[in-house]
Amino acid sequence: MVTFLYRIGRWAFRRRRLVGGLWLGVLVLAIAAAGMAPEGKEEDLSMPGTESQKAFDLLDERFPQSNSQGAEARLVFRAPDGQRVTARENKAAVEDTLGSLDGGDQVASATDPYETGAVSEDGTIAYSTITYTADAVDLTESAKSALEDAASQARDAGLTVEIGGSALDSEEEPGGTTEIIGVAVAAVVLVLALGSLVAAGLSLLTAFVGVAIAFGLVSALAVPLGLTSTVAILALMLGLAVGIDYALFITSRFRDERAQGSEPEEAAGRAVGTAGSAVVFAGATVFIALVGLGVVGIPELTKMGMGGAGAVALAVLVALTLVPALFGFFGNGVSPARAKPRAWGRVLSRAVREAPSYRRSGSERPGSERPHPVPTAAGRPGLGTRWARFVLRRPVAVLMIAGLGLGAVALPALSLELGLPGDESKSVETTQRRAYDLLSEGFGPGFNGPLTVVVDTSESGDTRATTNLVVKTVRGVDGVASVGDPVLSRTKDTAVLTAVPRTAPNSGETKDLVHAIRGAVSGVEADTGAGILVTGTTAMNIDISEAMSDALIPYLTVVIGLAVLLLMVVFRSVLVPVKAALGFLLSVGAAFGVLVAVFQWGWAADLVGIEQTGPVMSLMPILVIGIVFGLAMDYEVFLLTRMREAYVHGASPGEAVVNGFRHSGRVVAGAAIIMISVFAGFIGMSSPTIQTMGVGLAAAVAFDAFVVRMAIAPAVLALLGHRAWWLPRILNRVLPNVDIEGEALSRQVPASATVPDAAVPRLPVGRD
Repeated sequence: MVTFLYRIGRWAFRRRRLVGGLWLGVLVLAIAAAGMAPEGKEEDLSMPGTESQKAFDLLDERFPQSNSQGAEARLVFRAPDGQRVTARENKAAVEDTLGSLDGGDQVASATDPYETGAVSEDGTIAYSTITYTADAVDLTESAKSALEDAASQARDAGLTVEIGGSALDSEEEPGGTTEIIGVAVAAVVLVLALGSLVAAGLSLLTAFVGVAIAFGLVSALAVPLGLTSTVAILALMLGLAVGIDYALFITSRFRDERAQGSEPEEAAGRAVGTAGSAVVFAGATVFIALVGLGVVGIPELTKMGMGGAGAVALAVLVALTLVPALFGFFGNGVSPARAKPRAWGRVLSRAVREAPSYRRSGSERPGSERPHPVPTAAGRPGLGTRWARFVLRRPVAVLMIAGLGLGAVALPALSLELGLPGDESKSVETTQRRAYDLLSEGFGPGFNGPLTVVVDTSESGDTRATTNLVVKTVRGVDGVASVGDPVLSRTKDTAVLTAVPRTAPNSGETKDLVHAIRGAVSGVEADTGAGILVTGTTAMNIDISEAMSDALIPYLTVVIGLAVLLLMVVFRSVLVPVKAALGFLLSVGAAFGVLVAVFQWGWAADLVGIEQTGPVMSLMPILVIGIVFGLAMDYEVFLLTRMREAYVHGASPGEAVVNGFRHSGRVVAGAAIIMISVFAGFIGMSSPTIQTMGVGLAAAVAFDAFVVRMAIAPAVLALLGHRAWWLPRILNRVLPNVDIEGEALSRQVPASATVPDAAVPRLPVGRD
């Protein structure tokens, strides 16, 4: 693979106009397709196979007319202090308000609260339900303006009015202030890491090209594939983060090769062959982990995984082709001109090139003599080198402090509760949240999360008697505030009734109530032969959260197994993959701890704009595991590739660790800061899903890059010594050799192309 990518890099450099033109054409087509495509619709979460989903499917079949409605709004009215909403002047204001909407643009109906009984017991709060002929995303601005004008009219009459429901919902649009700040931070880090405005601009440009194409394709496919705005934002988030990182890794290697004397074309080929191999592997791990989200069985999660995986795949292709092509346009601006090797450098370079290739076999005993040691750089050591030497001198202390620290941060994860956010999680500055609070005050906290009980009497002898028995049974369950009158289908074989809990939708008591109702009606099913299902948005959220909890351990097991297998192939070691997997668990556990502390306990909630604590978004644990798995392997591969490259060329285990940090430490740190900045930039969005995703991913990357890979990994390698790179003979024969460190290039590229690392004088390891 290394040789193949090497040739791609040189071809892209030579054919830079062709490559640049092709990518420009793809970009224009993607943008044009997105512009001509109809706007996608926001879909509710579904979980095939659950009781709540089966009930929704039955309702679609037996009550088709009730499921063909569009958006819905609730106008919630509150009388001034000391008055009732039923007073003559207040009632007249409410009726005038609703009259202004009757027959309006896209309005199907508006209920009269005084006729439907939608007035609180104390008479201070009432609500009207307005239904529309179009979905929320298809509502015209005039229809939304009419709704807001009606609310303003009632406010002018002295009433407090808020608007709930889906009518005012809108798709999340990227490009806010926090995202711009995140990209700005990434740009600054790129300049510092690469030391060149041109090199930094090149990395940003290529990342933006990949993201724009991915975003355009997701937008174009939104309607045919049912992709939501969350899918598009996830693709944007991941594509931008990995796109910048991958371009940074290849650009950094290109600069190294140029600094060692390679011609621009040769440097481009070697950069793509070596760093590009790591990019392919890292991108493949992210891709596989995201595509694997489909096994959970939630369509929305599958779409998110596929959208993110597509963005990552595009980032890899851009890094392997467009980046070296731009080297051809801006080669001297990206890197310094070819440095002339000193006399001793040419001599040592020739000696190493003429020496037989050496590779440590899995059967070699630890501590054996090693030819061709790889020395470290002359001059004052950098921060990465000094840190590596510090860890090598104190591996036990570093390992204990880092491990115990991550364990302490992960402790809140033991209290992890999963749920799906609703209007209660929105800011109190929004009218939807204020409407939610008014309804809770007037009609009880459970009013915002009613349960729907569907009774299928097609196999029952007496529909009316069976339905009445179900109503009596549900009313007798502790925690049910009220049960509405049943509604029969046209064929009289299905009844629907609404049960209002006494507790809020996301509370643990409501979750227990759903299970209690299902347990209570099971006896009715046995006695009557009817099918009784409990559903509704609240029940669906509970079922999805429980399914997520059940799938968490199996998915984590698959991901960990995949990580161990892939890293065993890459590094031809048993203990390095095990170390990487355990480190991944630590970083993910710490990220879950942060999510619980922020979103459940409210720690530092003000900093991220969270005004209402509650369960963690149920999709987040598996989504974070899938994404962070791939990103963690990014840093593991880029850091340890240089270590293994030095080790197989003769360096001792300690020298190999120092060599890895000397070459890749600063780049990996910069890449991590960039990714953290990009993820953190999405925390400012109003969507709870995106907020949770931004906090979880930013925390996970920070822990994994700076604690696990920068501290725990070198400490463990220092303690293991030669054993870290041990591989049993049978595995050495069976496993494919992917040669990610670029050993094949030393035999297949021109010998005069570069001055290898071995040409640099050695400094003793362990002393500053």
